[in-house]
Amino acid sequence: MTTRVVIDGSVLEGGGQILRNAIALSALLSKPVTIQNIRAGRSQPGLKNQHRTGLELAANIASAELIGATNGSSEVYFTPPTCSQSSHPIHHEADSVTAGATTLLFQVALPLLLFGEKRRTLTLKGGTNAIQAPQVDYTRHVFLPMIRRAFGVSDVTLHIKRRGYYPKGGGELFIEIEPTPGPLRNMTCLERGNVRSIYGIAHLAGLPGQLGRDMVNGAMDRLKKAGYPEVNIDYKREKREDTVGAGSGIVLWAELDGGGLLGASAVGKKGVDARKVGEQAASFLIQQLDAGGCVDEWLQDQLIIFMALAEGYSEILCGRGGLTLHTKTAIWVMEQLTDAKFAIEETTDGRTIIRCKGIGYRVSTHQ
Repeated sequence: MTTRVVIDGSVLEGGGQILRNAIALSALLSKPVTIQNIRAGRSQPGLKNQHRTGLELAANIASAELIGATNGSSEVYFTPPTCSQSSHPIHHEADSVTAGATTLLFQVALPLLLFGEKRRTLTLKGGTNAIQAPQVDYTRHVFLPMIRRAFGVSDVTLHIKRRGYYPKGGGELFIEIEPTPGPLRNMTCLERGNVRSIYGIAHLAGLPGQLGRDMVNGAMDRLKKAGYPEVNIDYKREKREDTVGAGSGIVLWAELDGGGLLGASAVGKKGVDARKVGEQAASFLIQQLDAGGCVDEWLQDQLIIFMALAEGYSEILCGRGGLTLHTKTAIWVMEQLTDAKFAIEETTDGRTIIRCKGIGYRVSTHQ
């Protein structure tokens, strides 16, 4: 019988990221886990609706047994089957009901759907553009392109069927995933190079169109003042039938000559000048560019699970200021559940290199 691994959900960042990474690895590696002290340091500890929905989605995809997944619970038991199931559904759905972030549901589902033999599809309902989670446009234009180019991930296509703004949610994503048996190729992204181009998208719904143009102008003026004159930002006002509730946001991303990709975003708020929202997103992007890394601070932790699963040695250059707490937490979870080996090196100019010897995960070796 496989030994159950106990994960302390209060370690380091101590939030939902531990759940997402631990459950994904548990399912892939057929290692049962118990996660204790879930979100123990939060003002409202335990599972929230969004976390419970993500756990249920993972259990459904993996045909796993899930015990303890109720709102407010501080401990869950996740037991995947000891061998791969002969037949998995090709389509899965999850609905957070609230404005819970669809992009965080996607984070737990993607590693599980990526490895296999059949094309899989996924419908996710909830919030698409929030403050404390990646906006769907960031996932679409930064995260997915990076894992495609870095790890040779087979095509993953994300369709925004309907935007759902806080607090109503109600958005819907449809995702198509072409699987791979594995292993993923290792990535090397150490040479930064120059900024090749900067792109962006500003979006809004249920609000005057001028607000979208103001976001674009605010971002472009801020970037030009910082020395980035070549900027291309699209503006889209969503149709009423394609959104739930009113809202706005902007996502920017910079492509580097060395293959790196950095993004930043901001969400519109009632009473905040739209131009300031655009300026804020641009300032965040400039901070990431000035830090000198090949990825931004939000992307670095999302790549850790793929570095651990890939074959061979992966290396990535992160910016000055040290690794984020989310990144340190992701590495800690990998070391609890896999044989991947991580090493952290600080360069002479204060940047950080993450190195990882991955496990070369493939479906055939874990059936």
